Amino acid sequence: QVQLVESGGGMVQAGDSLRLSCACSVRTCSWYIMAYFRQAPGKEREFVGGISWSDSTTYADSVKGRFTISRDNAKNTVYLQMNGLKPEDTAIYYCAAKSYSNVVFTNRSEYDHWGQGTQVTVSS
Repeated sequence: QVQLVESGGGMVQAGDSLRLSCACSVRTCSWYIMAYFRQAPGKEREFVGGISWSDSTTYADSVKGRFTISRDNAKNTVYLQMNGLKPEDTAIYYCAAKSYSNVVFTNRSEYDHWGQGTQVTVSS
């Protein structure tokens, strides 16, 4: 059974950086699409960034140039490096996985597995 365990959230000031980690419980995650979504209070869960098994990446326009997603298949772990954080980045961040695909979907309904979420709070 696929389990995604997230870590790395916290409270920071605007302009700071954070790195989120998402550890996958199975080796076959190296063949999965891995993505991050976020959900702010009162808002829909939205796509942040995703990475294919061939390391192709896709980002939401709101984070392009500031966030970088990467994966370490030897550790079954995906990372979201967040630089230049803004108050509007405040949200719960969720890791998601889609099995056996090489297309990074931005629609949350495409993803099969989800982590528990980690809170990121950015103060001005």
